[in-house]
Amino acid sequence: MTARRSRLPRSAGRTAPATLPPAGLPGMDARFSRLVTVSQGDTGRSVTWHLLDNSVALDELGVTPKGTLLCVHGNPTWSYLWRDLVREATAAGWRAIAVDQLEMGFSERTGSERALEQRVADLDALTRTLELSGPVTTVGHDWGGVVSMGWAVDHPELLSGVVLLNTAIHQPENRAIPWPLRLALGYGVLGRATVSTPGFLETTLALAHPALERDVKNGYRAPYASADRRGGIGGFVADIPVDEAHESWNELERIAAGVRRLEVPVLLLWGPRDPIFSDTYLDDLSERMPHADIHRFEGAGHMLAEDADYAPVVLDWLAERDALETTAGGPLDQREQGSDEQASDEQAHPLWSVLDELRGSSDTAIVDMNPGRGLPTRVVSWRLLSRRVRQIAAGLVRAGVKPGDRVSLLVPPSADLTAVLYACLRIGAIVVVADAGLGLAGLTRAVRGARPDHIIGALPGLTVARAFSWPGQRISTTTLPLAAALALGVRHSLHEIVALGTDEVLPEPPQASDVAAVLFTSGSTGPAKGVIYTHAQLSAVRDALAAQYDVGVGTGLVAGFAPFALLGPALGASSVTPDMDVTKPRTLTARAVARAAAAVDATVVFLSPAALANVVATADELDALDARALDSVTTFLSAGAPVPEPLLAAAGRLMPNATPHTPYGMTEGLLMTDITLEGIREAAVDAVEDDGPGGVCVGTPAGSVRVRIAPLDENGQATRTLGEEPGVTGEIVLSAPHLRDGYDRLWATTRVAAADSTAATDDAPAERWHHTGDVGHLDAAGRLYVEGRLPHVIVTATGVVTPVGPEQRIESILGVRRAALVGVGPRGTAQLVVVVETEPAAKRVVLAEAELVASVRHETGLDVASVLVVPVLPTDIRHNSKIDRTALSHWAAAILAGGKLVAP
Repeated sequence: MTARRSRLPRSAGRTAPATLPPAGLPGMDARFSRLVTVSQGDTGRSVTWHLLDNSVALDELGVTPKGTLLCVHGNPTWSYLWRDLVREATAAGWRAIAVDQLEMGFSERTGSERALEQRVADLDALTRTLELSGPVTTVGHDWGGVVSMGWAVDHPELLSGVVLLNTAIHQPENRAIPWPLRLALGYGVLGRATVSTPGFLETTLALAHPALERDVKNGYRAPYASADRRGGIGGFVADIPVDEAHESWNELERIAAGVRRLEVPVLLLWGPRDPIFSDTYLDDLSERMPHADIHRFEGAGHMLAEDADYAPVVLDWLAERDALETTAGGPLDQREQGSDEQASDEQAHPLWSVLDELRGSSDTAIVDMNPGRGLPTRVVSWRLLSRRVRQIAAGLVRAGVKPGDRVSLLVPPSADLTAVLYACLRIGAIVVVADAGLGLAGLTRAVRGARPDHIIGALPGLTVARAFSWPGQRISTTTLPLAAALALGVRHSLHEIVALGTDEVLPEPPQASDVAAVLFTSGSTGPAKGVIYTHAQLSAVRDALAAQYDVGVGTGLVAGFAPFALLGPALGASSVTPDMDVTKPRTLTARAVARAAAAVDATVVFLSPAALANVVATADELDALDARALDSVTTFLSAGAPVPEPLLAAAGRLMPNATPHTPYGMTEGLLMTDITLEGIREAAVDAVEDDGPGGVCVGTPAGSVRVRIAPLDENGQATRTLGEEPGVTGEIVLSAPHLRDGYDRLWATTRVAAADSTAATDDAPAERWHHTGDVGHLDAAGRLYVEGRLPHVIVTATGVVTPVGPEQRIESILGVRRAALVGVGPRGTAQLVVVVETEPAAKRVVLAEAELVASVRHETGLDVASVLVVPVLPTDIRHNSKIDRTALSHWAAAILAGGKLVAP
């Protein structure tokens, strides 16, 4: 007995028989509750377990189980934690057994203290009594994850898979155990916090996001109503092996070592907001089981089973695993072979190939208009860029950067960023790029979630990395004073990296099928996601852009959009980023664009819509030299959000010899469709004649892109049938060689987005499809229209409504600058509410005048319940142009419920 155990109160050793839970606990099927008596072998004693077992329901349905899910809870929960999984497993044809560990839940209170080794043995005895046969997938959470893994390591003959929710099987040597557990283990605290009072239980329940309903909390409290029922809670905490002297230390080490030998499929489900089991423990598990599938539920925490709809993810994973096993050696193998062959072809022209081809050229590769600290414009030749990339690459290898390592780049668009990016790609390191426009919280979430091994950053990025304890070796782009470098944890400067690599000795280049980059989405449609690209896919992006816009060696490119700035050298273009704050697109002026164009004799200009608005607004500042530079532009592009025709036309007048384009794409596929200003005008005429659902016309597919529509059902959900029929509204689904590979640590999101991917055959290559989450339709000419996002689809009592078409018609009303259509109320009976900005702008939030309400109803033909006028509509943080309809819906609901007329 350890000293920690001796601090438990006497009530911790009380005995009590197992019982069935009270009837009526929310979400739990009473039919599944059963008591099982188990002989403890050598002791001759028997103990009784309570467990949830859906076998009775499977028998009633006449279903032979596909296998068994053995679910083990942690502390201080019980089998109630798994009620959703047990219920949903029934419909999916799986047997699910969720145990109450001894001393916990409604299982027997034996009065004995149970160390980890005993708990693993207890579970073994139970499964032997149940005569459990394979295949078995263990499911564990918290300390139950450790116990379930102990059983898994000991039963390889039965084990077919492992599922873990926030848990840990090893404590990193350089980190203390989580503070909530340290607090509970404190002298004089353990007994009072865990047994004498329900403090530990209540603290755990309070970790749910959002807060648990009262009846659900009462469900968790049910077996722990008094101190003599809570001894197991204290015993579990006391059994945390904080050092080698603890009796459970060796057993934990045995399990942790055994986990490395597991070859079965593994699914790790994680709540990043967990103050106990942080991403550090996820990293440890994924390092021990590198083949594991991972899904992080942003916003979820320790009580993941309550915070997120995890059960369908588990069952989908099991179904996909079965499908893979069924098709082993068949079409899926052919698909992989086809992908490898395609990747092999792409490897002949990797992203850095132009740098090698132009390594002797003195022509301009990059112009830095704003190198910082008041320095003059910096011009970098192809010769210098190519040499610097090779030197940095060689230096990074000597500094410990290995192929497959993740390198987070916290460097603003510049020659330094370009050189570091291509150096990392050349040695096979995976670049992690998250836009500073995500804001501090979003950027922190992105970088931590991507788990970089190294961070290369400018001073602001390194300061934030230090303040928020972001992981990774740190390298600064500038040479810092020694005190500053020590304070920020900086190991090397970029100057030192270059010095280490002066011999330019490089390793073998990565394979085309290797992961090249994790690029984070904007966060404008939900938490930013890390999009995975292989080297072959990045090369395909380059080739798609080159083919669509005739960009190549000798092209002068003004890139006011980060992806184009980074792809400029891969295209062979002489590229320049205008003088602007890249985190604030509206800081870009017409003069800055003109001077950037003059610096590289630009023929191509790419600006974001938010930046474009200010460029047009500052056009009066242009002088004759500026106008001459813009006269040379032949192709103008603006994308990232819908571009109004008047804005695109105004930009066209600034660049009179350019053809204005607005491509449609996303981080997952940079170029999907394209339309010119003339095409927009033609589509507008056709749309009036067709009187269709409206939306933003984004043109026809670019290059080899294929577009399909998954029609919406009566509930506003996308079906899985893909079609091309004109006028049918549904989710936009795309296929192209330059689509992303998947999402980082988002197994379920990747699966849903790629659900229609097909295998290669002798007659056709593999197709990868991407469900965009955008809603739209095709017209008779094959043009694509975007009508909004899936989460913004409104289902009223009279049918499904998409927002963009009605918003366009509302914006045609005199005095309305911008409009947003949202739904308020339950799906299926939602009321339509319109929120507008007016010209001149309103000074405060008001209910619209009757005349405006009548005009809105007339133009849309919809039964609009209310029209609200606001000074400014809220937009996303990166594009400064996408209206946040979800936030508006919640705000409007509060207003209509009698809340104060405050700005959204």
